[in-house]
Amino acid sequence: MNDMSRSRIDAHVGGLETGGQDAGPSPRWQPADVEALYALPFNDLMYRAQGVHRQNFDANAVQLSTLLSVKTGGCSEDCGYCSQSARHETEVGRERLMEVEEVVATARAAKENGATRFCMGAAWRGPKDKDLEGVAEMVRQVKALGLETCVTLGMLKPGQAEQLKDAGLDFYNHNLDTAPDFYGQVITTHTYEDRLDTLGQVRQAGIAVCCGGIIGMGETRAMRARLIAELASLEPQPESVPINMLVKVPGTPMALEADLDPLEFVRTIAVARITMPASHVRLSAGRRELGEAVQALCFLAGANSIFYGDKLLTTGNPDVEADQLLFAKLGLKPEPVQGRRCAGHD
Repeated sequence: MNDMSRSRIDAHVGGLETGGQDAGPSPRWQPADVEALYALPFNDLMYRAQGVHRQNFDANAVQLSTLLSVKTGGCSEDCGYCSQSARHETEVGRERLMEVEEVVATARAAKENGATRFCMGAAWRGPKDKDLEGVAEMVRQVKALGLETCVTLGMLKPGQAEQLKDAGLDFYNHNLDTAPDFYGQVITTHTYEDRLDTLGQVRQAGIAVCCGGIIGMGETRAMRARLIAELASLEPQPESVPINMLVKVPGTPMALEADLDPLEFVRTIAVARITMPASHVRLSAGRRELGEAVQALCFLAGANSIFYGDKLLTTGNPDVEADQLLFAKLGLKPEPVQGRRCAGHD
């Protein structure tokens, strides 16, 4: 790392450790500075990430979310990692939008198991107006249980975010997935700008943003750095940042990608924590494949949110009992429900 990159990183991190975001807008993270963070010695990177984490959160508390696929399969998009694309030959079938009562029953069970946020995903390019009202009713009834609500429905049209806001939606998930210059190798049926447009509509409606990416799709470290720089440059930064490890689903174009070094995944968690200090950084897809030791390093690096339950949309996840055992080993505790932070649009 050259002296210029080191001094810029020190300025960023020093600002976070002496006042964080309350001190005013932080300098924009440039991809070269994020890449320099990746290049730090592992122990130095972990030390910095842990310091930033403790300045902003209880270091031993983890937010628990449960994710349910409320409409599975048959999506018209060609996302290369996705088991639900109609363009890929996978074992995932097509299912209609679930009934509201069934979704609420699942949400109630998730709350009883300790989840504080319930996320509902639908395999659409974007919701049709006739389907959105059904999802809005799910949001209303899940919210009435005392859970935070989140949906991921694809790209939104004008007015749809406001409809979800009126139903009581807390978070909208829409990931950037990867770096802009790698995006076309992952998805061709919509653009990076399409995703940014939906995020802008969500913010304008006053809904908190859940936005992250997928690691291990064949991208370089420089591309991972550019993804993190893009996320960190959203204004305001996402309240939740899910970091996914690619789950290689047979029948998808990315099924034969080489495995990512687990320590590179840990580095990504640490870099996300440093660059987005007030965001919840979530261990998402691929967590089961990481194993307990790598998950522990991720928590040390600043991850403080997980998906909790035995399935993420259509891929496996550690079950509740395994997570409870891991939390006991590490001395971690569930984070209680907190007031939603959605800067600038309440």
